[in-house]
Amino acid sequence: MPIKIILADDHNMVRQAISALLEQDTVIEVVGEAADGQATLELVRNSRPDVVIMDIAMPDLNGIETTRRIIKEFPDVKVIALSVHSEKKFVFQMFKAGASGYLLKDCIFEELLSAIQVVIKNQIYISPKISSSVVRDYLGQSVKNDFNAFSVLTNREREVLQLLTEGKTAKQIASILKISVKTIETHRKQIMDKLNIRSIAELTKYAVREGLTSL
Repeated sequence: MPIKIILADDHNMVRQAISALLEQDTVIEVVGEAADGQATLELVRNSRPDVVIMDIAMPDLNGIETTRRIIKEFPDVKVIALSVHSEKKFVFQMFKAGASGYLLKDCIFEELLSAIQVVIKNQIYISPKISSSVVRDYLGQSVKNDFNAFSVLTNREREVLQLLTEGKTAKQIASILKISVKTIETHRKQIMDKLNIRSIAELTKYAVREGLTSL
């Protein structure tokens, strides 16, 4: 049986390049590609892959929140983060969301193949380029005191923040998340209060800096 893979990245050329390389491996089958988090969720539901190779900064729903939803709905699916972000907050939050692996985009292709084989065996893969710093931070528990979007905001607040900063109106967000406009307005106020930010422009800068949006 081939290992079924879904590629989730908002850059077409990245997906096409990885897909072309993976298809050369006789035990791997790329069963779908997606450019945003919502499309990735639908692909997972329809294709039931073994592994999802996930970018973090994607529109509509970022890779961390997408991973969280995938693992909640399909706990047997393995997610490997493939990101430009090496900062500890992204690594920790991806694994907290349920990812099984984390690689940097400047890795060689053979490392990605190795990671796939590792996670399929229900093991964890962390790129050697970031593993030592992650272990140090974990042992020191320094991540606990970080003030960032993942420690301050709830899952729903992060979803609302991303959609707000991507230009969606309260009515559009309410439709996407299937909640009321009033609830969206409440979330927006709570987000601004928690972050002490009072404008959409500043919220957008914050969301980009925190990796919640690919804008």
